[in-house]
Amino acid sequence: MSDTPETPDAEERHRERMQRKKELVDRKIARATIERGVLVVNTGNGKGKSSSGFGMLARSLGHGFRCGVVQFIKGSFSTGEEAFFRRFPDELDYHVMGEGYTWETQDKARDIQAASAAWQVAANMLTDATLDFVLLDELNIALVKGYIDLDVVCAALKARPPRQHVVITGRGAPDGLVELADTVTEMRLVKHAFQAGIKAQQGIEL
Repeated sequence: MSDTPETPDAEERHRERMQRKKELVDRKIARATIERGVLVVNTGNGKGKSSSGFGMLARSLGHGFRCGVVQFIKGSFSTGEEAFFRRFPDELDYHVMGEGYTWETQDKARDIQAASAAWQVAANMLTDATLDFVLLDELNIALVKGYIDLDVVCAALKARPPRQHVVITGRGAPDGLVELADTVTEMRLVKHAFQAGIKAQQGIEL
């Protein structure tokens, strides 16, 4: 990075570019007049899907929202997010419903039963107008494996209270869910410490 000071002409060109950009952004903001709950889907093979969801949960709690969480896969081991967010029992309805990853349980019937039970809790949340924010962590996994019917999930999402925000995480989000969502982010794997033999770390993966 050069330490050479910019000339007055360069500074003026920069100011003009930023002014044009501000005008463009301001016009987009002015057009965004709809206020309702949004459906956010975080998917892809990269790290950060659940982390992003829990970040939005923290943000929502900071705004005084009432929130709900259902974790569809995690449950066979404790996580830092569970330990932290259980400190807010009055504001947050938190359910860990999974029994671990499918390659660990090795029992499809048990996995389906656990996913079905988790969906019943989630479905009730999606009818609760007092909940402002709902996080359905790793729901995509249950959908991809066919443990929960996609049409049933989409119908419940469409019928939820109009101001309720929902975040769904997990790899392989099905096309029907992606189409229904307002915001979809696909996390792309570039590098992961596990590939170099580094075990899962508290505060990073757990």
